[in-house]
Amino acid sequence: MKPKNAFYAQSGGVTAVINASAAGVIETARKHRNRIRKVYAGRDGIIGALTEDLIDTSREPASAISRLKTTPGGAFGSCRYKRAHYERLIEVFRAHDIGYFFYNGGNDSADTAWKISQVGEKLGYPLICVGIPKTVDNDLAITDNCPGFGSVAKYVATSIREAGFDVASMSKTSTRVFVMEVMGRHAGWITAACGLAADREGDAPQILLFPEIQFDEEKFLDRVKKVVERDGYCAIAVSEGLRNREGKFLSETGLKDAFGHSQLGGAGEIVAKLVKDRLKYKYHWALADYLQRSARHIASRVDVEQSYKLGAAAVKLALAGKNAVMPIIERVSNTPYRWRVAVANLADIANKEKMMPRDFITEDGFHITPKCRTYLSPLIQGEAPPPYKNGLPDYVKLKNTPVPKKLPAFGL
Repeated sequence: MKPKNAFYAQSGGVTAVINASAAGVIETARKHRNRIRKVYAGRDGIIGALTEDLIDTSREPASAISRLKTTPGGAFGSCRYKRAHYERLIEVFRAHDIGYFFYNGGNDSADTAWKISQVGEKLGYPLICVGIPKTVDNDLAITDNCPGFGSVAKYVATSIREAGFDVASMSKTSTRVFVMEVMGRHAGWITAACGLAADREGDAPQILLFPEIQFDEEKFLDRVKKVVERDGYCAIAVSEGLRNREGKFLSETGLKDAFGHSQLGGAGEIVAKLVKDRLKYKYHWALADYLQRSARHIASRVDVEQSYKLGAAAVKLALAGKNAVMPIIERVSNTPYRWRVAVANLADIANKEKMMPRDFITEDGFHITPKCRTYLSPLIQGEAPPPYKNGLPDYVKLKNTPVPKKLPAFGL
């Protein structure tokens, strides 16, 4: 069989370990040059394919590709874009002899990859489409967990633990309440991860606010008051997707992103000011925002390994002729923690969200259960620090050499 080129794109919000998946794709493809001639990457994600702005990864030395495993962000650029220009994508793939498409993203990306596989078949263009899971929200269906989540979980649990020690030190005469807002529009996995920091009663965070649990203002304030009276201070982790009794986001701005999702921000501030106004406690609040998903210096070793291996598995699936699929994580055991790569159909993952099970949240709705802790704990294990130079992480920046264009310009 004549070797074909492959196209790889990163999609949506990037993570501390998405580049490890990219390294898995590229390094594995390079071992099969008799089947995959070159791996082209899309500059700024799928937009790079639409505008024929392709990056020739073969121009990067092996040492640079290897360093992707310790570099955060998206090495080739990412985007949030969902307009259906599938015929244009096939036109670009045809012009550059691309026979393999690897799309590294979440729910919406799985949907896009699935639809492209259908369009390729409809147009009679032979194309193998394989999704690669990625999302800090940990909300992809079927897979046990999502690459990117374990490192976010490690970061937020560490941050709330350290902040808890700080607040406890000053609570007698200063700040009594600390609120940290974390990502999670509909699913509270990142909020739950903060709960790992609390080994016993009284440890920070004493309160978790999940999007799966409707926010009861009076019940919450009563709990804060009792915690402060008991412990002297209270640390709270809040999901950006916290909802009121009417089911509306506390922090909805009224704006939408490229996928039609509500843009959120400020749930932590709203909760913190509520505490001040009603209970008169001095407070501080923090927005983890991009820090939580870019913190490669404290990435989970398990997360790095899973991200790389799923990138490599995607190439192996493609070479085996598996189309419209995604390699996923299947948990084998908790103690010791063991997992393996399994395979799911993109159609079964596309546009579906995995919420926190109710039995992962305590009956009162303010913390995680032992069952949740058993699920989460293995995902944050191990350290995989990047190399350091002059006291700071030393990350790689690729040359990202463009591939010569062959088609007329295309307007988005």
